[in-house]
Amino acid sequence: MKTISFRKSDQEEKWFLVDASGQTLGRLASRLASVLRGKHKPTFTPHEDLGDHIVVINAEKVRLTGNKMKDKMYRHHTGYIGGLKEFSAEKLMQRDPTRIITLAVRGMLPKNRLGRDMATKLRVYAGTAHPHQAQQPTPLTLTK
Repeated sequence: MKTISFRKSDQEEKWFLVDASGQTLGRLASRLASVLRGKHKPTFTPHEDLGDHIVVINAEKVRLTGNKMKDKMYRHHTGYIGGLKEFSAEKLMQRDPTRIITLAVRGMLPKNRLGRDMATKLRVYAGTAHPHQAQQPTPLTLTK
């Protein structure tokens, strides 16, 4: 019996629309990462980017459980001495609510160039408006 290896040219990429209002951040991010990788398809191939495109709307209405809005910290370093920047989830939500979902999903993707390519298929918007109506995204139902 031969093993069939699927290629990107063999697949048709779909577009999904996800409403993040009322969703828990971690559960939402793990489901989105799974769809971006293509694990929901029977033709999943770990070394190929066979995932679908995802448009997330209402990013400002995503919720974090417990005290994570105040306690969860996002850090990055500027590269200069003493350049560690820290923001709480609450501050980051006020500044850019799309960044919280993007960082959560990106952390669940592979840490290589394949994962970076998969991350480009995620588009997150704070409100309900998005410029991807021409792609006719179908609603993706997420189990709670």
